[in-house]
Amino acid sequence: MSFAKSIKTVFTKYADFKGRARRSEYWWFTLAYAIVMGILSAFARGSVVMTIICVLAGLACLLPKLGVSVRRLHDIGRSGWWLLICLTCVGLIIVIIWECMDSQPGENKYGSNPKE
Repeated sequence: MSFAKSIKTVFTKYADFKGRARRSEYWWFTLAYAIVMGILSAFARGSVVMTIICVLAGLACLLPKLGVSVRRLHDIGRSGWWLLICLTCVGLIIVIIWECMDSQPGENKYGSNPKE
């Protein structure tokens, strides 16, 4: 999946917590999110208006980020509730490792494989 297509897909399915998301969809969106938030944060230093814009952009991307993260976990056969272990440092590392894993082959209880 291309960079532009993955961003479009994530924002199209911004509140969709069903189905599966490929690694490329997740990681391209995560890269775009990190770049945008990094740039906004750099400009936000010392500026109240830019800080507000940065916070609003973060809030606007919160639901799409959660949605693609849940769908990514579904792709490897895990429930989206596993994201709650990100509240611990060790859990965050485990979830990142899971998000790097390849798709579960074939169909699982969350839907068909998006690679096929």
